[in-house]
Amino acid sequence: MKEKKVYILSLLGAIIIVLLLRTFVCSPFSIPSQGMENSLLEGERILVNKWSYGLRSPLLSLFPYHRWNESSIEKEDIVVFNNPANIKTKAIDRKEIFINRCAALPGDTLWVDSLFQPIVSETNNPDKKNIFVFAKEKIEELQEILEELTIDPIEILGEDSLNYYSSFSRYEYYLITQKIKENTWIQLASKNKETSYPLIIPGKNVSIEVTPWNSTLLRNTLILHEQQNAEVKNDTLYIDSQPVKNCTFTKDYYWMSSNNTLGISDSRIFGFVPHDHVIGKAFFIWLSKEPNGSPFSGYRWDRTFTLIR
Repeated sequence: MKEKKVYILSLLGAIIIVLLLRTFVCSPFSIPSQGMENSLLEGERILVNKWSYGLRSPLLSLFPYHRWNESSIEKEDIVVFNNPANIKTKAIDRKEIFINRCAALPGDTLWVDSLFQPIVSETNNPDKKNIFVFAKEKIEELQEILEELTIDPIEILGEDSLNYYSSFSRYEYYLITQKIKENTWIQLASKNKETSYPLIIPGKNVSIEVTPWNSTLLRNTLILHEQQNAEVKNDTLYIDSQPVKNCTFTKDYYWMSSNNTLGISDSRIFGFVPHDHVIGKAFFIWLSKEPNGSPFSGYRWDRTFTLIR
């Protein structure tokens, strides 16, 4: 009987320790999609450090928001956070969990196109994927190159009478062109540069000019996270029924981007991410496995137990 009590107490103690670690130190999460390839692959299990930006108070449905040892996010960090656009769930920590790369910090000016896609230099974020076009007659040659470079097989995203369209990261494209060498026959699907707009990221006491193209984004942020009565009429932003040319914010916000331009579960959809929605920084892959595969196969051993970069 005494041995049984010791076993039960040991089991309860282990459960309590695990719960405490998940709540106050780090938490496991899984990667559900291809949005963060090639930094993180679909099916990988990761750990998130809850102290990277300060430990957020747990049980936000019961306790007020607070951070212990608060610190700022750094650009290019891979960040885990709660969905800032969820208006149905009041408690922040009960909202869906997303993972993205931080593209801009509070007060930064990020140049974006008309769809709020950041316009970045070619040297930044080599894992970001874009759409490329190549002649149909080149598909077998391209497939041989990919096999030689151990890059995933071609996924055809579209076609016309002469060409196929597929996506590759900038680094993958670099490797492919090095193999092709002269007369490269694979190119970006569109080389036309769209009109760019300066997007200022809100921060504490940062004043932002209201323009016709950013008025809706600012209105949504004011309503969702600043608890202000805001609306847009004829491209003019109104706060408490008064037209404004500038607005000021009380929180720090971030612009989050997925690695893959084809994946749109990022700030292009849910807008700015306030600091109170941030859970922590993704730092470790403890298991990497192909999704929907056999439990005995599909393991990526070269990525298991590795740090996230």
